[in-house]
Amino acid sequence: MATVPDPAVLLDHRGNLRPTLPAMLGYEDSRLSMAFHEAGHAVLAMSYGFHVRSSEVVAWEPGPGRWELTGLTTVVTEQVVPPWRFAAQAAAGTVAEVHYLMASGLWTPERAAACDADHDRQHAIDIAAETGHRIACDHVPAGGKSWGQVRGMALRKVGHLWREIRTVAHAMNEHTKLTGEQIAAMTGLINAPVPGAVA
Repeated sequence: MATVPDPAVLLDHRGNLRPTLPAMLGYEDSRLSMAFHEAGHAVLAMSYGFHVRSSEVVAWEPGPGRWELTGLTTVVTEQVVPPWRFAAQAAAGTVAEVHYLMASGLWTPERAAACDADHDRQHAIDIAAETGHRIACDHVPAGGKSWGQVRGMALRKVGHLWREIRTVAHAMNEHTKLTGEQIAAMTGLINAPVPGAVA
């Protein structure tokens, strides 16, 4: 296992250090939990018609017997109007991870709270702002959506696509990184072409 991941993987969309989590459940369960988080992003993004480049779990051992985990799903975000579907795929990581914990009998309030990904929420808010739309955390803004509404969209879609998310999560746990084409092949979803790409 790597002791230091690629520094670029640890940066969020703003160039800030992406949060990492200690392996709260032991390495194997924590890694699978993170795989469900990233699979939630990837499957919902693809189901909404976004192009998914890749999705991966990043794990490393900063010291003997200590593990840190994060994940990275790369989605092409050009022409995201309106941004609610992008926001729902951003929320889907946490929703899918919590669903996995509950289905596996591993859920506790502390573990569920640790799944919350502020950087995913902020990414959705920033993408919405770029197109003149608003997502707020504590209210429904005029013409916009609350984060609770976005999470509701993600919750419904995660339930509908749970088989696909589970398939991708287990494959990602085994192989660490999957391309969008691999995800499409194993789920039957279509990985949309990159906007503006020449065939």
